[in-house]
Amino acid sequence: MFSVMWKTAAITAVTSGAAIADCVDLQDVCEIPSGTYHIQLPENHSSNTPTVFFLHGYGSSGQASIGNKRIVEPLLERGYAVIAPNALKREGRNARAWNFHPDYHHQRNEAAFFKDVKEDAVKRFGIDQDNMMLAGFSIGGSMTAYVGCNNPELFKAYAPVSGNFWRPHPVECKAPVKLFHTHGWRDSTVPLEGRHITAEFQQGDVFYAMNIWRQTNQCVQPRANKFSTTDNFMRRKWVDCDPNSALEFALFPGGHTVPNGWADMILDWAEALPE
Repeated sequence: MFSVMWKTAAITAVTSGAAIADCVDLQDVCEIPSGTYHIQLPENHSSNTPTVFFLHGYGSSGQASIGNKRIVEPLLERGYAVIAPNALKREGRNARAWNFHPDYHHQRNEAAFFKDVKEDAVKRFGIDQDNMMLAGFSIGGSMTAYVGCNNPELFKAYAPVSGNFWRPHPVECKAPVKLFHTHGWRDSTVPLEGRHITAEFQQGDVFYAMNIWRQTNQCVQPRANKFSTTDNFMRRKWVDCDPNSALEFALFPGGHTVPNGWADMILDWAEALPE
């Protein structure tokens, strides 16, 4: 299984009330030298508690993400901590944006920042450092994809929503990963085929991105092997791939959003993954 700890959390908490009160309230922010983040903890959290990092979209914030009950409550109810880091404000603008684009590298090394957040959260709250998944929406999804591509060892699994690679697409990624991409069929903000933002910046093609992930995971066939359909999702899964990898793609009928049922679908997927 992906990890027994993704399913079971011990009852005894390992952090003190004073430590928890440090920055765990919805309006509070955890500060570290490289940036800030928000966190919510499940009841009876412990050193076995798994975590989902959720990266916000352009112009949003970690506080908005951590306050989104539709996303966060299902994760908490299943015993997961939720961490919502804050992107930096873009130079000359008030909007926050992740430093994800391959041709736009300044301000902060985001992968190093996420590593700092992981270490700080483990120290403050005693959660499990080895059972963490990175997810994100829109450019938070793109940031998730680039971390999975360039720093695959940083998280156990990756779950981008409504965002993946931009052009120029990566030529290759470093190592096989466990990744589940979700996208809206009618998304016009980040269309499946991508779009021009400016002459310099262009969103990528999600289908091309999935081909990169298939190659990264050393899948034998470009076609998916398994298919399933529910009220909300049409899912495609590749299974003839590197044994240490996992790859799945889900489409839903809506637009640019995190769809209802996403959180439980992603946790079901993660908890069924092999070690």
